[in-house]
Amino acid sequence: MWDETENRKTRVFLVDDHPLVREHLTALIQREADLEVCGEAADAPTALELISRQSPDLVILDISLKQSNGLELIKDLKQRWPKLPVLVLSMHDEMLYAERSLRAGALGYITKEEATVNVLSAVRKVLGGEVYLSERMAGRVMKRMVSRAKDELGSPLEVLTDRELEVFQMLGRGMGTRQIAEELRLGIKTVESCRARIKEKLQLQDGNQLLQHAIQWVQSGTRG
Repeated sequence: MWDETENRKTRVFLVDDHPLVREHLTALIQREADLEVCGEAADAPTALELISRQSPDLVILDISLKQSNGLELIKDLKQRWPKLPVLVLSMHDEMLYAERSLRAGALGYITKEEATVNVLSAVRKVLGGEVYLSERMAGRVMKRMVSRAKDELGSPLEVLTDRELEVFQMLGRGMGTRQIAEELRLGIKTVESCRARIKEKLQLQDGNQLLQHAIQWVQSGTRG
């Protein structure tokens, strides 16, 4: 389903909840003689439905989506279509999210800052089956692989699991435990346990400190 055929353009599907980002990406991609945008979506359910119809050769997606989590979407895509390459394009801090994206199944990670200049290079590299990362991030990953150590964390939040980071981000956006539980389709006790683990891992004294820490992180612009 995902094999390229001769004499046809390579089909790219976009998943981003910002219309202007999708418009800009479409303009860049459509200029290329061998590439075309075959569809777009602003959230995970719509993306999964349309991707099953459009059969793209590549998906470019953001981590932050409307009522969706980009990391979970990557995992869903790789489970349904293991050979479908995914490139993450996000405003998230690459030091915190690039490795998470690769672990989820993406082949590349590019920041929106870098995208205007390098997105087509990233697209072609990922389509060729290679991993795309910025030079800084690639060097960090290689160093970690060689040393097999985790003593160079780019952020204290790296100790959190994907789910814990998602809950932490939602707390920072002002969402309460019940609202988070409904949004993530989890039990309230599960969210409370998650909060407790986050507090312990980040060595925070109480719920107020946790909330303050989360809000400051979100407001600092690291979320995208």
